[in-house]
Amino acid sequence: MKALPETMRAVEIAAPGGPEMLRLTARPPPRAGEGEILIRVAAAGVNRPDVFQRQGFYAPPPGASDLPGLEIAGEVVALGAKATRHAVGAEVVALLPGGGYAEYAVVHETNALPVPAGLTMVEAAAIPETYFTVWTNVFERGALKPGEALLVHGGASGIGTTAIQLAKAFGAHVIVTVGADDKAKACLRLGADRSINYHEEDFVVATLTATQGRGADLILDMVGGDYVMRNYAAAAVDGRIVQIALLRGRKVEIDLHVVMAKRLTHTGSTLRPRSVGEKAKIAEALRAKVWPLLAAGRCKPVIDSSFPLAEAAAAHRRIDDPAHVGKIVLTM
Repeated sequence: MKALPETMRAVEIAAPGGPEMLRLTARPPPRAGEGEILIRVAAAGVNRPDVFQRQGFYAPPPGASDLPGLEIAGEVVALGAKATRHAVGAEVVALLPGGGYAEYAVVHETNALPVPAGLTMVEAAAIPETYFTVWTNVFERGALKPGEALLVHGGASGIGTTAIQLAKAFGAHVIVTVGADDKAKACLRLGADRSINYHEEDFVVATLTATQGRGADLILDMVGGDYVMRNYAAAAVDGRIVQIALLRGRKVEIDLHVVMAKRLTHTGSTLRPRSVGEKAKIAEALRAKVWPLLAAGRCKPVIDSSFPLAEAAAAHRRIDDPAHVGKIVLTM
């Protein structure tokens, strides 16, 4: 193993605020603890939780790095005590609780997986946060089954483009909402059966029409707010709604009679605060069920754009731009 440098480049949050608060700095590289691996980062994904952390609304879990960045791809360069899953020199993707915007990062070995065959490091870095999120919420918590109808809000986002491909790979009918016609076309190219521009159509009416009046069996929602009751209206009897974000507000008045009459289940989850062990179980499921699909080219991360680490502020401006489609990635 080559000796580690005394310092590494990293992007820190100078103070809560806009993209200009992201500042390039120098820090000592982290060290791998027991069961951990040290990764030389080749690329790091940019995600909405990074934006919330930058704005001061989403603090890192206890013990996590204060640096933003929840997913990376790179090369294992050192092993902590009792770490045996990945050899030095192996190329891996990893889901982090923080610290991805840097040239080196540490993660528990169980929360890293081999880079899927045929993918670039930029593509690989766009996998962990979205694929872990979609798998646990759509297939585990949401229990999507072949032949069911899935409604995904934000179909052109990183989460949305992943959900489209995975749901289609497992035999579901996919409906998405988007905010522009070019995004609607992009989602259809990925395999969505129906793409709804919510500026032009009522997604409730469009969803019911697309399902012959039955409604969506599962709704993946990152909007919240006034979408909640509309989701209930768009859901099928015995439908499930899984909440993964709250872009339009966390507090809302609901009519529980609709929940009772339709026998709805409204659940939700967050990923970042979950334990190493919980994330390890999701990683194992992905390796068994999804990694073969990635290797076969049946699904693939959609990359909107990439930026050098020093231009992290520009990357955050891009994720705030409604025109972006898919994932944004930082490169080292």
